[in-house]
Amino acid sequence: MTAAILPVRRNLQFFLPKDRINDWNGGGAHWTQFMNTLSLFFPAGERFFIQSVRNYRNDVKDAELKKAVSAFIGQEAFHTREHEEYNEAMVEAGIPLQEMEASVQKLLDFLHERAPRPIQLAVTVALEHLTAMLANIVMEDDRFIKNSDPHYEALWKWHAMEETEHKGVCYDVYEEVVGKGPAAYALRSVVFVAANVIFWSLFYRYYYRVVKSRGEHKNLSGWMKSFRYQFGKRGVFPSLIGEWLSFFKPGFHPWDIDNSHLLDEAEDLMRLVDGFAEQANLVPNKGSAAAA
Repeated sequence: MTAAILPVRRNLQFFLPKDRINDWNGGGAHWTQFMNTLSLFFPAGERFFIQSVRNYRNDVKDAELKKAVSAFIGQEAFHTREHEEYNEAMVEAGIPLQEMEASVQKLLDFLHERAPRPIQLAVTVALEHLTAMLANIVMEDDRFIKNSDPHYEALWKWHAMEETEHKGVCYDVYEEVVGKGPAAYALRSVVFVAANVIFWSLFYRYYYRVVKSRGEHKNLSGWMKSFRYQFGKRGVFPSLIGEWLSFFKPGFHPWDIDNSHLLDEAEDLMRLVDGFAEQANLVPNKGSAAAA
């Protein structure tokens, strides 16, 4: 099965106000740092995703999937660039990010150097599904990003939209080059569980460190609000249970969950981001541009 939607490379810049890095989200300081902690994983993660797909670029025979792979690589390259800028704002604000980013990079470098290529691709498939689930939450339920600084809100919505747009690409590559049989199913299932365990164990350790660096670790009301967002009624994780379990269906495909209507926001979002450039007295962005 080829990609349901051909991804579009959008070379956007968001001119993030660095002085808002600690309070950009209307959900409060702890929820802001939850989102910030997600960002620290993206540059190293996106580079790993790109490489794991490039490993098989010459093995993909389907012409439309080849185009989708090129677009996927371009989108992920732009995501890397923008989250590097985002993370620099965190460092400048005094958040001790470099050691945490280095640990993530070291783990992914180990996988790149030691793990067989099918496992690397399975890791990417697993984390792309996790990212697509979180992206769906960001786009579908504005409770998690409402009353936020428009620059940061636009960046997260852009990233979420493109994760939605290319959510089937790595999976399609996996099915073409690794297969669809019992062995391929077992590999992706086992790796999905392992990737979730490793990611969330790292995430919550780093989340606490980021909050502590802001002096908010003893603020119980802030923690309670953040955990309501995560685990309360209609919270992030209860909302994801069905999609998370769907990955284990033998005939699963990411586009079984058809949320393509979320891509209808693309033009409005690009116009908004062009306005950021105009405000900065720069040449407006173009909605789609060639990528690396």
